[in-house]
Amino acid sequence: MDSTQKISHLALDIGGTLIKLVYFSANGDYSEESRNGCSVVHGKLCFAKFETRKIDDCLEFIRFNILHHSGVQHPNGAAHDKLYVKATGGGAFKFADLFKEKLGILFDKEDEMHSLVGGVNFLLKTVPREAFTYLDGQKEFVEIDHNDLYPYLLVNIGSGVSMIKVDGDGKYERISGTSLGGGTFLGLGKLLTKCKSFDELLELSHHGNNRVIDMLVGDIYGGTDYSKIGLSSTAIASSFGKAISDGKELEDYQPEDVARSLLRMISNNIGQIAYLNALRFGLKRIFFGGFFIRGLEYTMDTISVAVHFWSRGEAKAMFLRHEGFLGALGAFTSYNNQSHNDIKSHQHTVQRAILNCSGDNLRHIPVTSNLDDSETIECSINLV
Repeated sequence: MDSTQKISHLALDIGGTLIKLVYFSANGDYSEESRNGCSVVHGKLCFAKFETRKIDDCLEFIRFNILHHSGVQHPNGAAHDKLYVKATGGGAFKFADLFKEKLGILFDKEDEMHSLVGGVNFLLKTVPREAFTYLDGQKEFVEIDHNDLYPYLLVNIGSGVSMIKVDGDGKYERISGTSLGGGTFLGLGKLLTKCKSFDELLELSHHGNNRVIDMLVGDIYGGTDYSKIGLSSTAIASSFGKAISDGKELEDYQPEDVARSLLRMISNNIGQIAYLNALRFGLKRIFFGGFFIRGLEYTMDTISVAVHFWSRGEAKAMFLRHEGFLGALGAFTSYNNQSHNDIKSHQHTVQRAILNCSGDNLRHIPVTSNLDDSETIECSINLV
């Protein structure tokens, strides 16, 4: 069987900053087995990401790996010879003509919020050891009770931030958000540090010290805590506050310190707003997703501390190992959406109930690593 038949169900989430891809790749021998009268193909879910501004690299990756042959065919109409692939995010609209021109594929567009929620629910119900907490340098995987999952708050940190109250499968409401997200971090970071990419900016922040630029409570109170209201001397009173009185220009600061302060400012803000929305609706579970986090310990710890502080320890921030691919995973699982009865499967139909991720064979990705195209989830799909 040739390579075009070994890969199926490409799904894309095209955001303002990043493009995320998920696709199923059958094992090399394309082994099948019979289960309950159906054939089952074993393989893996594969992941890849690209900066949206480098969309040509994404197109070349799809073309080189023949992923554009892994969609579904439309049985009627003038486009009967075209292939459809699932796509979500604003770029599914913005770049639809480009993908049609360059690869000959059409987008079957899925709603962005619906895909995000679908991706999270899929992960929490299907993939072992997916959710975890991270506080004070300690990570702890969270056992998910499928019968007591809802309601929860999903905080998706992309270019901007969306906060979604999830009450069940397909039951959700966007209750809040903020424009200060990953796009803010990268945009300001490029202006202030001359970094060219998100990864470069994150790496730079690893080596920085935000206390060089941030004004702390101790700076105001002579090195002591403001214990009456529960603020330690190391709490940030004003992000970038020392720049007011230092008498320095931008070039006098180390770029890594600027990057660190910027990362801390945005992470703190997101953590606080998330908790306030959870409090508003009485939610105890807060899941954070999106490629802004990247499994970075410092970011997770900052968000966790903010939630812990404002909730007085009553709420916990939880993170997801596949945090950056929520929308793409949701679009991927939507291939079984029966409402699209004018579209028939080109190769296989993925059904959420029978997409099996093995706990024994699942490669547990270290929490602190970034998920990239070399990271996969072992799974199987039914052929129907």
